[in-house]
Amino acid sequence: MSSRPEAEIFLSLDKTRFQLTVMTDEHTEYAEKFRESGIKVIHYIPFRKVSKKEIDFIRNEVKDGKYDIVHVFTGKAIINCILAVRKLKTKLLLYRGYTGNIHWYDPLAYLKYLHPRVDGIICNSTSVKLSIDHNNLFSKRKTVVITKGHDPSWYTNVSPADIHSLGVKKGSYVFITSGNARKMKGFRYLLKAIDMLPEDADIQLIIAGGDENFITKFSRKLHENKEKVIFAGYRKDLLSVVAACDAFISSSVKGESFNKSLAEAIMLGKPAIITGIEGNKGMVIHEKTGLIVPARNARALADAMLQFYHHPEKSALLGIEGKAHLSQNYSFHSTVRQYEDYYTSLIDK
Repeated sequence: MSSRPEAEIFLSLDKTRFQLTVMTDEHTEYAEKFRESGIKVIHYIPFRKVSKKEIDFIRNEVKDGKYDIVHVFTGKAIINCILAVRKLKTKLLLYRGYTGNIHWYDPLAYLKYLHPRVDGIICNSTSVKLSIDHNNLFSKRKTVVITKGHDPSWYTNVSPADIHSLGVKKGSYVFITSGNARKMKGFRYLLKAIDMLPEDADIQLIIAGGDENFITKFSRKLHENKEKVIFAGYRKDLLSVVAACDAFISSSVKGESFNKSLAEAIMLGKPAIITGIEGNKGMVIHEKTGLIVPARNARALADAMLQFYHHPEKSALLGIEGKAHLSQNYSFHSTVRQYEDYYTSLIDK
């Protein structure tokens, strides 16, 4: 369990009319918090998408526990859970936090999100819902949008890291971006943007995430401004690193659905530059809480970075407004209420 919003949702729901059991890695920090809160924790890490052993394990627990709802959050567990509850009365609920990659013509889609046994799908954004509804030929009523909101209190004790130890020059205006080494993140366009910056612009970019192959591959794409980019790799203290930077930038070209890293940066008061893809809609209001640029446009990314760099005080105000916008419109407490209401509606059907 690595996603704080999900874990906090479970902890809050357990204080309502619902009694929860969580299947997760029992050695994680949140597993211990679940146990302290009285939530039953069952050690389960899905290793195979289809496993008779895992199917039997899940089925026996669901039958013995007489659960009203089974809610699946991880992609690897979906098929096993569908097969485990196929003849049981329990409601089967899935979570989807990625826009796209579900197609009505793909037979594999009918083993997961388009499977008729699925009773409901919680979508992390409107773009995810539209994507699933468009491809679900049999039912448009299974999806509901409940965004995983954030709580400002989660970020009050985050202390800035010493980013100079990473190679950041003192006095530089520092952007940060993060994510796995996937094409959807659009890093190729971001690095092109870095090369378009004037050599005398005191700007640096930290890229957190990826592995050595990722670093080597993308380093080759830099020509003029290699010294402006720092590849930080995976960071357990990512929030502290973000807190020490001036701004967050996302160059994603598709797939996003209420980007968690972006949300965290905004909640830390950082102004953001994002691409105008469907999954980012609503997170930033152009020129009021940040800047929105076209996807796959290195020039636009470079211009936006220079705008922040040349007007740091104005940019900082965008960060303040961005935090207020996210706190008001994407409240964690609202998320919990929506989960509670939706769970209740499933049980009462």
